[in-house]
Amino acid sequence: MSEKLFETGRKIRTDVLGEERVRKMLDGADAFNEDFQRLVTEYCWGFCWSREALSRRDRSLLNLGMLAALNRGAEFELHFRSAFKNGVTLDELQDALIQIAIYCGIPAGVEAFKIANKVIAELKQSGELLTT
Repeated sequence: MSEKLFETGRKIRTDVLGEERVRKMLDGADAFNEDFQRLVTEYCWGFCWSREALSRRDRSLLNLGMLAALNRGAEFELHFRSAFKNGVTLDELQDALIQIAIYCGIPAGVEAFKIANKVIAELKQSGELLTT
């Protein structure tokens, strides 16, 4: 694997998801999933997220739509939480989730709003989200 892409990926992954999460996933990897974590860091974060045509904000919104359509709740929650760090506003997230409900189906929208409400409540409680 490319060490440069890995280091780029680790930096972007840390910027988006936070140091604690990345340290847990990478430094806490065991022999069974270490190669997989390196692959995700290099390929997803180093190769894809480092491209410049789309902003991190745009990538966050795209990921939310795809993850909702694929019914990937845990990853949706992770990326919903991270969307704020990438400059997505609460109003934009609300509209994105309505768009998800229309184009992916109401059950996907119900699940997306359920997860979003959980994350919003947690962020408000921790003081990380001060609006609405």
